[in-house]
Amino acid sequence: MIDLEDLEPLRVKPGTRLELKHHDSGWAQTRRLKRLGKEVAKAKAEELLQENLVELAEAQELLWASDTHSVLVVLQAMDAGGKDGTIKHVMSGVNPQGCEVTGFKRPSAEELDHHFLWRYAKAAPQRGRIGIFNRSYYEEVLVVKVHPEILEGQKLPPGKRGKAFWRARYDDINAFERHLTRNGTLVLKFFLNISKKEQKKRFLDRLENPAKHWKFSDADLHERGYWDDYMEAFEEALTATSTDWAPWYVVPADSKWVARAVISEVLTTTITSLDLRFPEVTDAQRETIERARRQLEAE
Repeated sequence: MIDLEDLEPLRVKPGTRLELKHHDSGWAQTRRLKRLGKEVAKAKAEELLQENLVELAEAQELLWASDTHSVLVVLQAMDAGGKDGTIKHVMSGVNPQGCEVTGFKRPSAEELDHHFLWRYAKAAPQRGRIGIFNRSYYEEVLVVKVHPEILEGQKLPPGKRGKAFWRARYDDINAFERHLTRNGTLVLKFFLNISKKEQKKRFLDRLENPAKHWKFSDADLHERGYWDDYMEAFEEALTATSTDWAPWYVVPADSKWVARAVISEVLTTTITSLDLRFPEVTDAQRETIERARRQLEAE
């Protein structure tokens, strides 16, 4: 259902200006998908997701055994964009010991006494593991940019907070991700692109279904009022920070099955491309193994 032809247009090409109006949030991304029809495309996407669950589990075992690389998955979206469901479905086959999901709430007093990347650097995955950031340091150039009054509480040195300030933050993020990749962390970033119409539908679903009331907050509607500001902030941030070493993917997310299939494919394919190997067993280890085998057989 998904191949390189389908994925390449979703990747934000470094050095090019992202315009979200050119990124359809629906399921029919290519002529081939349109020819298949929605029901067939959905069935194939779900089949692909199941195949990737198996391959991702195998890739994770290699990642853990080789202990030379780690993977950082960054998920960003508007409210109701489907981040939680994506994590649940895409990562359902991996070993929980080798995968950690981190969500970031308002920074603590201690965190505000450090630079804005400090708490994210502390949560970066160690070698052999997959780390998922459910929201991330990109909030510092998204929600903080839409609501610049937040900067007043960040204890920053005096200075202007204009275009140069935000360019500096983009530069800091690029340098941080470059540092991670140089030290063996694969950085993959996904913007779950839902339409304003689909967000409304999901909000109403939460309001009409008592089992989902816990998911709703007045803040959701409040932030919806800044939709255009957020779209502009996303365009600027993704344009400035999609790099060869840490690319952004704009994932069509109005249909959850599309988003899950796309992310699982990118994640599985990219980890597999690392061409990891299980550690070689030394002669000394083989002798130890043989002694242990003989000891057990003699019991």
